[in-house]
Amino acid sequence: MFDWIKNINKEHPEFWKNYLEKFESKTKTKRYVILNTETSGLNPKKDVILSFGAIGIENDIIKVNDALELVILQYKYLHDNGLSNEFIIESSLPKFAEPTGIEELINYIGNATLVGHRIHFDIEMINEALDRIDCGKIKNEALDIEIMHQKLYEEINKPYSLDDLVKTYKIPVSEKNFALDDAYSMALLFLKLKSRLGF
Repeated sequence: MFDWIKNINKEHPEFWKNYLEKFESKTKTKRYVILNTETSGLNPKKDVILSFGAIGIENDIIKVNDALELVILQYKYLHDNGLSNEFIIESSLPKFAEPTGIEELINYIGNATLVGHRIHFDIEMINEALDRIDCGKIKNEALDIEIMHQKLYEEINKPYSLDDLVKTYKIPVSEKNFALDDAYSMALLFLKLKSRLGF
């Protein structure tokens, strides 16, 4: 009956308080973060995040030294679904339990504008993970490269996969297929679309 009172008085983690403070400034950030989230499926209520790849852009320059790539250890998911955990165990990427991995991501993105392919799904997955550690929903503005392309060609209802867009704009593709490689491809796509849309 009094759950809403508990939520008002809930003590959030320190990293979340620091994150929220970044949105109190009236000066809008010029940093974009291109975000690619690998998940176990497409249901935010049931599926989990397996890895993140993200890279920063400022002043239309991809900042290769401003990048984040990590694996989230999801032992319960792997065990319950009988999937191979070879990638997660053998990967040389930093590995985190979900709460720590989400904290790393939130500290990294700050108040940047998030950019991705169907980015609102990524945001929904992140919000579900944040809810599991008693935090709120992320406040970042977001831009979707699929929607940007649709607006450019006035094809609002036609879906475009990331592969479609990469081929259309002749973006070089990495053979490694890691989360950060896709994030880099999306960064190149974003800069082309941003230029053509004139903002």
